[in-house]
Amino acid sequence: MRERYEDDILTHLEFDPDLWMEVGSLGGPDKNRVYGLSNTTADNLWSTSSVSTIGSSQSKEFVALQQHTTQLTKKYDNLSAEYAQLKASHAQQIAEQKVESEQIKASQAQQKAEYEAAYEQQKAAYEQLREMIMNMANSGTCAPNLFWPYNHQPPPGSPPPPPLAPPLY
Repeated sequence: MRERYEDDILTHLEFDPDLWMEVGSLGGPDKNRVYGLSNTTADNLWSTSSVSTIGSSQSKEFVALQQHTTQLTKKYDNLSAEYAQLKASHAQQIAEQKVESEQIKASQAQQKAEYEAAYEQQKAAYEQLREMIMNMANSGTCAPNLFWPYNHQPPPGSPPPPPLAPPLY
């Protein structure tokens, strides 16, 4: 095959009846035997062509094999192109998902910051209100209420608070 088609194996034919016949007609104990073909194929090659004329004519089987190889090559090329399209589409989907994920993370961070700011505002407003009420209760501008929790007086009829435990340290 290398003598006929050079060293590039991509240019080699899968089936070359001329070469099969040449190798099969060489001298030696296996003269006139062609291995790798069915007996009928080898017999047909020997009976339809001589070694000298087989180089100029192609068998029907060889033409059929060439056509089949051409069809398989076309199918392979189509599948390769389809695979390349699918691979590109997949890469694009992954990139879009990454962008979407980053947008969601940014949105979540913004919502968290807004929540924390609103919480701090509510906390400050609560402290202001508490301080205002304590100032009013301590200044005497509002009447004391026995049930108001800020005057530290238990409601009437309630049991006295438990005694304070001594500190543990």
